[in-house]
Amino acid sequence: MDGLIMGGQLLLGLSILIILHEGGHFLAAQAFGIKVEKFYLFFDAWGFKLFSFNYKGCEYGIGWLPLGGYVKIAGMIDESMDTDQLTGPPQPWEFRSKPAWQRLIVMLGGVTVNIVLGIFIFWMLTLKFGETYTPNEKLVNGIAPGIIGKGIGLQTGDKVVAVNGKNVERFEELMSSKVLLGNTELTVMRNGEIKFIKVPGDILEKVSDYGISEFVTPRAQFSIKEVVKNSNADKAGIKAGDRITNINGKPIQFYDEFQDEVQANKNKAVVLTVFRKTDSLKLNTTIAADGTIGIYAAKENIPEEKVKYGFIQSLPIGASKAWGSFTDNAKGLGKVITGQVKANKAFTGPIGIATMFGKTVNWVKFWSLVGLLSMALALMNLLPIPALDGGHAMFLLIEMVKGKPLSDKFMERAQMVGFVILITLMVFVFGNDIIKHVIH
Repeated sequence: MDGLIMGGQLLLGLSILIILHEGGHFLAAQAFGIKVEKFYLFFDAWGFKLFSFNYKGCEYGIGWLPLGGYVKIAGMIDESMDTDQLTGPPQPWEFRSKPAWQRLIVMLGGVTVNIVLGIFIFWMLTLKFGETYTPNEKLVNGIAPGIIGKGIGLQTGDKVVAVNGKNVERFEELMSSKVLLGNTELTVMRNGEIKFIKVPGDILEKVSDYGISEFVTPRAQFSIKEVVKNSNADKAGIKAGDRITNINGKPIQFYDEFQDEVQANKNKAVVLTVFRKTDSLKLNTTIAADGTIGIYAAKENIPEEKVKYGFIQSLPIGASKAWGSFTDNAKGLGKVITGQVKANKAFTGPIGIATMFGKTVNWVKFWSLVGLLSMALALMNLLPIPALDGGHAMFLLIEMVKGKPLSDKFMERAQMVGFVILITLMVFVFGNDIIKHVIH
């Protein structure tokens, strides 16, 4: 059931993005009097389709292969590779008979809709929920670095006061792209002294391996939120709401201290001092081999502030968030191209994306992910790869510079090359996804 919920959310999100993306091409073509012969969600590969109908000379349908969608525009060499219609003279309703600038707008119609959709989603989310953040200056206990944070030199209790010389106002800035894209400098206050910590360019690979929580988190006290049934903690008598204050005589105040102690006592019997309401109890239990006892912790006393925005105020903030995700993806892609980050660490396929949606339906998370995916789809389609919108746009720009179109034979071959590139990338992403989420 969990898999169906995650898969269903992924399918719904992608369907929305594909229909709107292809709708951008469709509307732009219609605006210039170009005939659209097909409008499909998913591909009707080898002629197989789940559903179709005709309306005003265009066939609308749903294909069986959920790897995207397409609009078939008359007089254009596209993914259908239907070149028969190009043998006759150009017709006034065909793509090839229109000026290059009109064809360029048609090609960029899908990307434009994706960008507008991403901005709209983040605008509405900002209007509805505002922004909730942790004021960095109010983290009196500093940070608790994980494996990644400790690896670059951060220590428990450090206070990160600046990134590249700019003061950190919100703790969430430490989890943002300006830090996680690497090659940045953290200014740290440690025991009254200023330290400078370099964040390496390959930190994204480590985040991919260990998770973002293993970079830094606010140092916080904790209580027991939930006890796993039949776990060691459950058998020991630990209950939700309890506070673990001592392990084998060692005082425990913060969650990172608890984590360190259970990791240091794997496969060992320990004595826990537990504070429950007004009572202090001593309970015996055993730490499992993976360094757990079977509890979920609730971190406490982490300060939060919330800012609400009006209708107009929310627009630039939402647009900034959307555009930030676009530029972050572009910078990340640049790191892959330059070899700073391995491709298998950077790319996530459908299994990974479905996992992000989660096992329950959370509409705030759903629309946030759809917004992020919309901006990622815009970037992907702008890549100058034949068969993608960016490839078509690149050839049209060349045509505008040359003053004449590229030959049909060249365009056919370019499409084939583009298909090979895309299929190779698809196989890589799917294979990497299976290795990361299924085999492992």
